[in-house]
Amino acid sequence: MPKIVDHDRYRKELLSKCFDLFAEKGYGSVTMRQIAQELGVSTGTLYHYFPNKKELFEQLIEQMAERDVNMGRASLEGKESIQEKMKGLGEYLIQNEDYFVNWTHLMIDFYKHQDDKDYPSETIERANDRYQAAIYELLGIEDPVLALFIYTFFDGLVLERLWKCDRVSITEQCTLLGKMLTAYLEKNKQ
Repeated sequence: MPKIVDHDRYRKELLSKCFDLFAEKGYGSVTMRQIAQELGVSTGTLYHYFPNKKELFEQLIEQMAERDVNMGRASLEGKESIQEKMKGLGEYLIQNEDYFVNWTHLMIDFYKHQDDKDYPSETIERANDRYQAAIYELLGIEDPVLALFIYTFFDGLVLERLWKCDRVSITEQCTLLGKMLTAYLEKNKQ
């Protein structure tokens, strides 16, 4: 009897194993052949699931965005106020700091190797939309400009860590933003 393979599950398994490889070597420094070798699959198998490295990486972006949103959602369970939620997101960021620093570094490396006509890709736009939608949902923020501000705030905190800057306390910044958001939303509730 032939072996039944869940192709979608197998593709996701391959993708999840790729993150560490990309984080170690960088997007521009790794080839499909090296990826296949590291994953322990043939290049034919890899090309069956991903037509090229860019497509593989873009699918990784989508998978990681889904993972991030689900983990962010879990980190906010039981938290009611904006201040509690911002503190929870700060704690989540601290607990996963290495991951977010590696992810940011990888995205920068990926952009460096793209043509201007390909930037930004639809995949990255979808991932950004997913993150922004999560802010609407998780924080109860309905204003798209405010949601984008919060998204950019978290990007800035990660960039500070990427640059090895310890002068910014993630906990302090998230606490402060929680207070500011609470005051802003109360003032504009009318």
